[in-house]
Amino acid sequence: MNYPKIGIRPAIDGRQGGVRESLEQQTMEMALKAKKLIESSLYYMDGSPVECIVPDITIGGYADASKVDDSFAQQDVIATLTVSPCWCYGTETIDLRPGTFKAIWGFNGTERPGAVYLAAAMSGYAQKGIPAYKIYGKEVQDNDDQAIPEDVKEKILLFARASIAAGEMKNKSYVNIGSSSMGIAGSQINQEFFEKYLGMHIEYVDMTEILRRIELEIFDPNEYKVIREWIDTKCQEGIDINEGKEFPKIITKSRYISDNDQWDFIAKQTLIVRDILFGNPKLAQLGWLEEAKGRNAISGGFQGQRQWTDWLPNGDFMESILTSTFDWNGPKQPISFATENDTCNAAAMLFGSLLTNKAPIFSDVRTYWSTESIKRITGYDLTGKAQNGLIHLLNSGASALDGSGGSLDENGQPTMKEFWNMTEEDIDSCLSKTKWCRANYEYFRGGGFSSQYHLQAELPLTLIRLNIIDGVGPTLQIAEGYSCELPVHVHDILNKRTDETWPTLWFAPNLGETGFEDVYTMMNNWGSNHGASVHGHIGAELLTLASMLRIPVSLHNVPSKKIFRPHVFSGFGTKDTESSDFKACQTFGPFYK
Repeated sequence: MNYPKIGIRPAIDGRQGGVRESLEQQTMEMALKAKKLIESSLYYMDGSPVECIVPDITIGGYADASKVDDSFAQQDVIATLTVSPCWCYGTETIDLRPGTFKAIWGFNGTERPGAVYLAAAMSGYAQKGIPAYKIYGKEVQDNDDQAIPEDVKEKILLFARASIAAGEMKNKSYVNIGSSSMGIAGSQINQEFFEKYLGMHIEYVDMTEILRRIELEIFDPNEYKVIREWIDTKCQEGIDINEGKEFPKIITKSRYISDNDQWDFIAKQTLIVRDILFGNPKLAQLGWLEEAKGRNAISGGFQGQRQWTDWLPNGDFMESILTSTFDWNGPKQPISFATENDTCNAAAMLFGSLLTNKAPIFSDVRTYWSTESIKRITGYDLTGKAQNGLIHLLNSGASALDGSGGSLDENGQPTMKEFWNMTEEDIDSCLSKTKWCRANYEYFRGGGFSSQYHLQAELPLTLIRLNIIDGVGPTLQIAEGYSCELPVHVHDILNKRTDETWPTLWFAPNLGETGFEDVYTMMNNWGSNHGASVHGHIGAELLTLASMLRIPVSLHNVPSKKIFRPHVFSGFGTKDTESSDFKACQTFGPFYK
């Protein structure tokens, strides 16, 4: 696999005869320490450590810069971090190549003016219309101090993490399986957004391709046996909400796959959709050479409703397992795969998953519950992080099983993990906390099984939404907060007012920032009926990634001291940073334009 890499550029004062020679060791040590920090802290989506490249020369002028950048261009470098403890020759040493994200770390010392170079370089970038990130420690360091200050570490890792996330999306595809679902605008893909802002390709696959592969048996028969046995032994069926109901003929006649055959169909559907996205060498052995190649995907979505679900089993099992950190083969990389082919929410899922390497949870941002409403209906007083009210995150049958809270940390507390840290006990616990309920036939005439769980833990979460606004383009919304644990009887009362067969998280956003004066205001500002949540507070990382891709952020509750955007954005104004963000993104345009 060709991983996107970070090139570290050691810049130096090029004057020979004592100056350059005295700085060679210090400059190269800065580069090597930055490399060590990044490679020991960050991972690609497949679990491999992030790779950095340090050249064997320092950069004292344009000839050196050209040699280094030519080398980087041949090694899949997606971003460059220039480091320097001293004055260098501004535009003669900075990275001016298109196609890379750029940052400079200038050493805050007094012996040599690294900060002066940093400021001059940022001025040069601004004048040339190239956004770049400025990294400058708050405290003055002694010349022989080789430590990287904590505030510098934080910014280096913010830049590196966001760069790698952007690099992993580049030249991958989003696969639409089906198209528009129930008039949901997000399922009507905006090709320009994916191509120009994310550097991705769009693939279109009709849902009938799944039926073709089922009928012609274009799947691995041995793996089919494995998944069927896994379903029988590991996946518990839950309630059947349809029992005792009398349905009209239009519904009963529409269930084309018999109840006894539904799990067989669903297992094949799940294998086939995964193979459509990523390919499968086993298919080549069966003679299906084209199908074995897949679509070079990193994300996708399934329309489902209604042309499929009105007569065939829904995609809830498939969507839940694809987005989880495990399946019938054990731990695996989670896939940002969207219910109802909501491509905008798939993008939000993708951002969150790439920045955390954890499972993205697709949800309806369904209901704002005030403390008064919950008290009136249940008699219960909300406390703790839930005391100001809650948002009910509830998807229509499919969410990553990691959201059940089955994984445990080293202290035995619920958490969500990267797939390479998932243990057999974690997987079994997630499965035991999840029930597979017969789909509600009023919604899903063709049947299927919905994932049902209730996250009963207080976990840090970040809720994300990518919106597209005519005349503006893409915008991002970010809400850091916590899942909240309600007493089971309170949850049951509230949950049964909607569809109790679906997966639930109770979410309380952090309040205090503009747009987050209270929970109702946050809910009222939300741009869509869907959102994607990931474990951890990653608002700062999302802001940095969005600024790289030139996506303005219209709503967030990240404290201002954590915001890290290109230095030139301050040139658009510092009093109203939201307006400056919009103006800068509009001025510079999408990264892949």
